Amino acid sequence: MITNQVIVVAILAVIAAVVLGGLAVVTLLNPQRTARDRIQELTQTKKKDDASSVLDYRAVRTVTAQVSKLASPEANTDAGNLLRRRLMQAGFRGRGNVEAFSAVRAGLAFALPIMTLLILPEMNTSQLLMIGLIMASIGYYAPGFVVTSRIEGRQKAIMKSFPDALDLLVSSVEAGLGLDAAFRRVADEIEGPAPVLAAELKAVNQEVTAGVSRVEALRHLDQRTGLEDMKQLVNVLAQAERFGTSVARALRVHADLVRTKRQLKAEEKAAQISPKLTVVMILFIMPSLFAILLGPAMVQVFRQYVQQPK
Repeated sequence: MITNQVIVVAILAVIAAVVLGGLAVVTLLNPQRTARDRIQELTQTKKKDDASSVLDYRAVRTVTAQVSKLASPEANTDAGNLLRRRLMQAGFRGRGNVEAFSAVRAGLAFALPIMTLLILPEMNTSQLLMIGLIMASIGYYAPGFVVTSRIEGRQKAIMKSFPDALDLLVSSVEAGLGLDAAFRRVADEIEGPAPVLAAELKAVNQEVTAGVSRVEALRHLDQRTGLEDMKQLVNVLAQAERFGTSVARALRVHADLVRTKRQLKAEEKAAQISPKLTVVMILFIMPSLFAILLGPAMVQVFRQYVQQPK
């Protein structure tokens, strides 16, 4: 049996895990801190009125950093770099995103088993241990699934408008605009229907304006999106920048390839309709058809031979 002391300790542990998880989520999302706020904090030019908010944010980061050590890979390892890149591709690009994500993961892995212990106190020890392990696994891996889902959603949103944006980029370059001006124009034009892709293109211009080389900014674009088509575009522009070839001609060729690939994917999906419909017909339509055709005959046979009076 579970004593009252154990229940009290479990409740306090759940409250602590929830608070720490909430602090980590605030650190991970934190939509109110802009780049200007971070620059003011780094240069110590923040106004005195906002000093308390700076201290609060630093305290939150300190707490989440300590908790994240339970589930966070080392910063300079391959696993740490991969996790940081995946969080960037999912849209979590704030400072301390890896620590916040790891704190959420550790908090859920710790809180869910204890909540299970409180909800199901009458089960025996082996059952509680098994369910606790399952809930800890769910709490540990669930944030990863959320990040993967966000990455897939952002990539689909980018690829949905990428061919049209590429055609617009080709038209802008052929009209006489430079590559940076063309990126800016395309980002402004597609900001309404494709805000994700527009934000990525604007980020390239912002990095170039900040002093990053154009090739390096394009490499960062590839890392932020994680798309093969975007990687090919970056390689085309990098080669054109390196060898001094015509950017407009290279973009025109690449745009044709992207259009062809998109058409082939559409044809592939169209060709998959017949096999999918065949499976649906076998599983759902054919039994209903057999029931309609053979049902009356089976009823007659049952009445004549089974229910026939002896």
